[in-house]
Amino acid sequence: MLVVLGFVMIAVFMTIVMTKRATPIVTLILVPLIFGLFAGAGLGIGDMIVEAVLNLAPTAGLLFFAIIYFGTMIDVGLFDPLIRLILRFVGHDPVKLVVGTALLTSVISLDGDGSTTFIIVTSALLPIYLKLGMSPVVLTVTAAMSNGVLNTVPWGGSTSRAAASLQLSPIDIFVPMIPAIVAGLLTVCVFAYFMGISERKRIGTLSLDDRRVLAEREPVAVGAAASGARAGGSSVAIRDDFSVPLDTQNMLAVRPKARPRLIWVNLVLTLATMTVLVADFTEPVVVFMVAAAVALVINFPEVREQSEQIKAHADSVISVVGMIFAATVLTGVMNGTGMVSAMAEWLVTVIPSDLGPVMAVIVGLLSIPFTFIMTNDAFYFGILPILAETATHFDISTIEMARASLVGQALHQSSPLVASFLLLIGLANVSLGEHFKKVIWRGTIVAVVMLIVGGLTLAYPLF
Repeated sequence: MLVVLGFVMIAVFMTIVMTKRATPIVTLILVPLIFGLFAGAGLGIGDMIVEAVLNLAPTAGLLFFAIIYFGTMIDVGLFDPLIRLILRFVGHDPVKLVVGTALLTSVISLDGDGSTTFIIVTSALLPIYLKLGMSPVVLTVTAAMSNGVLNTVPWGGSTSRAAASLQLSPIDIFVPMIPAIVAGLLTVCVFAYFMGISERKRIGTLSLDDRRVLAEREPVAVGAAASGARAGGSSVAIRDDFSVPLDTQNMLAVRPKARPRLIWVNLVLTLATMTVLVADFTEPVVVFMVAAAVALVINFPEVREQSEQIKAHADSVISVVGMIFAATVLTGVMNGTGMVSAMAEWLVTVIPSDLGPVMAVIVGLLSIPFTFIMTNDAFYFGILPILAETATHFDISTIEMARASLVGQALHQSSPLVASFLLLIGLANVSLGEHFKKVIWRGTIVAVVMLIVGGLTLAYPLF
């Protein structure tokens, strides 16, 4: 009975999320609540949820202050010199431009906000692509893969969901995956290099008239109003239910909250924060609480400025942290009613014993297509907990399964279910079909490279 209820609950949850009949937060609360009552939880369902809330509170706090911190560092211009260096490196060489796209996207992706990343990257680089007569599809493919790899940072969508669904620390998931993430970024740069070579050869065959037509193309700029404001857009118009930052050419130059005199102070603070975080001296949530508070005091000494800065990132905080707390209903009900254990025991009887030792590899491979055809919410809250519980019967820990499940993000960020990806192709005026032709096999290879490197560096067992 519990097995049937568990799988039906997951199917209902995934269907509602994927068809967008309700927000993930609403679905995470109501669906498991209803099925928990059917499973006989009764009034005890409250205790199950509260226990899950207590377990996930540190994760929610970590994400809250990490978003505030990195959002503040981008707003005050900490990464601007590196961005300008990349743009100077790019010049007008197609190869350098595509590799620079990968590097620039990687840097800006550190704040975990895909929409802001794509607005800045396309605003800075798309005019150069068009001027040179290069295909904007190359930009969207490179940016999507780079952002997908960096979506595995602790405050990113995939890691935070994996941590929430399995009640783990996102830092513990992330740190052993650093070699795999670096390998993924290097693989993206290799693909970028060869795409740049192809573009350089193709451009050589274009006539001057063809180049002029490409250079005069007007990209369709679409994006969230909040993202446009964070990226520096000053005025906004509405098109097809999307907000459009009109002044996108100078987004990097327009930085009203920039603190150039404090750049070295902010750099030292960031390096110190990362050092303490990786060294694991104290709880990650404490590290980011202190770092965010110090960053606000240093860069915005007035109370009004601090309040405005926090409000500027309220949308991102509410959507991520709200989702984490809503997930406690799902995890609390599944664990409290015994659904996870019952479903895992059933899977153990189904999965051949010979495949047991490679469950980490299985979840990694499944994450590639599954996170492309479904949302991260559906995969990490619906599928991962069952596979992770099953893996424990084969002496593979839940944290190892969580790490392996991250590799599919290289392709996930090109899923039509991802809002920020739709923003990207809208900004570059690229069709889904053109993008998919170039990204699906490349993103799959990046994910497989990450999976292999993660296993070789003992983030999880390969065999």
